[in-house]
Amino acid sequence: MTDQQKTLPTDQSVDAFLSTITPVSKRTDCEQLRQIFEEMTGYPAVMWGDTMIGFGHYHYRYSSGHEGDSFLVGFSPRKANISLYFATGPEREQFLARLGKHKTGKSCVYINKLADVDLLVLRELIVHSVAFLETTYPRS
Repeated sequence: MTDQQKTLPTDQSVDAFLSTITPVSKRTDCEQLRQIFEEMTGYPAVMWGDTMIGFGHYHYRYSSGHEGDSFLVGFSPRKANISLYFATGPEREQFLARLGKHKTGKSCVYINKLADVDLLVLRELIVHSVAFLETTYPRS
């Protein structure tokens, strides 16, 4: 038996959600992030839960038997910063070393504003993350 997954895709409008983000500078950054993520993944933006914007989709199953669904990459505007979600694969650190000003959590990369990071490295990180996850968890 699997645990009930909390964060799933919704029918909520990404545009409507983005329009609620304050301050305007964070909204502008998130609108630009949406364009970058869509361009680099080829997937449309989809709301996952109430505050996460995800691109693409994969199904994972761990050796423990735990399984679920998630977006390949995504982001979420938070009160203090913007959370970026990428794969945690072994090569992620080489991208993060070149990304610019950020902090990291287990699977999150936190930035204050888009101007703090190198957008070319961000694009590389998106492509790498999608390729890593699609290779690790191929569609059946």
